[in-house]
Amino acid sequence: MAAGGDHGGPDSYRSPLASRYASPEMCFVFSDRYKFRTWRLLWLWLAEAEQTLGLPITDEQIQEMESNLDNIDFKMAAEEEKQLRHDVMAHVHTFGHCCPKAAGIIHLGATSCYVGDNTACSADHSWETLLSLDSRSL
Repeated sequence: MAAGGDHGGPDSYRSPLASRYASPEMCFVFSDRYKFRTWRLLWLWLAEAEQTLGLPITDEQIQEMESNLDNIDFKMAAEEEKQLRHDVMAHVHTFGHCCPKAAGIIHLGATSCYVGDNTACSADHSWETLLSLDSRSL
């Protein structure tokens, strides 16, 4: 794959600089798919921790979330965001749509910063992987 990856889908960061100079791996780390899948993973981990602490969260809800981590409807999320004017809540609703049994526990007790800040930290840790690549491919 050429530098910059697929210049427009949810699997690649979109920017004139990225399309010229960044590797596909780098573009993926900053892509919508990476970001929103990470949000879903964080919500799953939050639910697991809350269940461990005794909140009434079932194994079935956890399993439903786990099995839909990659089932991201980008079109629905965009429509929800237009309506709600809030990116995190748009994705809470979108994830809840494909996880109806878990809809009420997604993002339970969290703030938007929970997903935003932790996703940024996750991208920071991805630098370790990116730096291990041959510097010419970055």
